Amino acid sequence: MTPQHLTLVTVGVGDLARARAFYVDGLGWEVAFENDEVVFARLGHGLLLALFGAGDLATDAGLGPLPAGSGSLALAKNVETADEVDAVIELAVAAGATVVKHPQAAAFGGYHAYFHDPDGVLWEVAHNPGLTVDA
Repeated sequence: MTPQHLTLVTVGVGDLARARAFYVDGLGWEVAFENDEVVFARLGHGLLLALFGAGDLATDAGLGPLPAGSGSLALAKNVETADEVDAVIELAVAAGATVVKHPQAAAFGGYHAYFHDPDGVLWEVAHNPGLTVDA
């Protein structure tokens, strides 16, 4: 059996330059590697976000056309405080995000919000005091 882990989350984007501007210039994420076809942003703990053209991703996977982004995928970021949720949402909106669910109390006892990035990828930002991901 192989160990459980995730190394890379690849998002098929409609416009690589626009996606880079959103994540790197707008949100301030660190670039691990980039060229004309892909941008890898460091997410921490050995995890990368890959921004790859939706058409290139479809070709690479041997699939037919794929739409940019996804309505059935949600990426999430857990932060330390409710104020940080508000701050991340403000930063994302300034970078071009669209708020889907404004920051509010959550059923799990924390505080959260959702936004779409410029390609429609759904993101949740949450303060979940009960969530730990330590080994």
